[in-house]
Amino acid sequence: MKIDRLIGILSILLQQEKVTAPYLAGKFEVSRRTINRDIEDICKAGIPLVTTQGPNGGISIMEGYRIDRTVLTSSEMQSILTGLRSLDSVSGTNKYQQLMDKLAMGNSSILTSNSHILIDLSSWYKSCLAPKIELIQAAIGAREYITFAYFGPSGESRRKLEPYLLVFQWSSWYVWGYCTDREDYRLFKLNRMLELKALDERFEERKVPAYDMSPDKAFPPRISVTAVCEADMKWRLIEESGLESFQEREDGKLVFSSCFSDPGSVFSWLLSMGDRVELVEPEELRVEFAAMAEKICRIYR
Repeated sequence: MKIDRLIGILSILLQQEKVTAPYLAGKFEVSRRTINRDIEDICKAGIPLVTTQGPNGGISIMEGYRIDRTVLTSSEMQSILTGLRSLDSVSGTNKYQQLMDKLAMGNSSILTSNSHILIDLSSWYKSCLAPKIELIQAAIGAREYITFAYFGPSGESRRKLEPYLLVFQWSSWYVWGYCTDREDYRLFKLNRMLELKALDERFEERKVPAYDMSPDKAFPPRISVTAVCEADMKWRLIEESGLESFQEREDGKLVFSSCFSDPGSVFSWLLSMGDRVELVEPEELRVEFAAMAEKICRIYR
């Protein structure tokens, strides 16, 4: 996109006093004429660039004009580049690596000094996720509707969405936008979407509210649960809920207390713990879970 190229040109000029048009054209894989138009656009935006001719000529920021280079410190730039590096793990390409090279032009230490951090956002579903992410990214940029079949706990439905955000949260990828069917903003999990298509139909951007999907909002704590876990499940409780979520009894067993959003979440958690947990409260869920366990036993007898 043009705006990305303009930002990239400015980034290079901030790190190198002078560069040539052919150099920029090669870096961004465009013609010299395109670079000349970009330079004009940057000047129109109020940043004075100077072009000089001759053997030592090139493009530079006007002497005496100051752009605060400390807006992004080296540490902050490293954090950005680490994030960009992680995006390649999703797409399976190296296009973000190429962008990193451009951003770090003239300062290769930025690329290497933070190499002790690795973020891998890929998943077992990488082959089907990457095309969805690419399609949704393009639709967001072009302000195009997307449609898809969605499979959720309440069943299957077809949706038409104004996409506004791609979100990586709770170890999964989602798209957030305005659902025309529900006439409200909704969050959809990409792995539950099939028959995803971008329509050749543009939407007018709304006044979008701030995205807020904190755990308490997405999964409001409605059910207080007490359970007794075997001692060898301590690692699981610490990983999922923290050290403060349980107390150790004299016999070594762990009294776990937490809140869940719905009975299904409680039952899923109990089943995942197998015979290493006993639900104590609430009593009504204990009775319901016992009935469920009896049905499961009948299936396997």
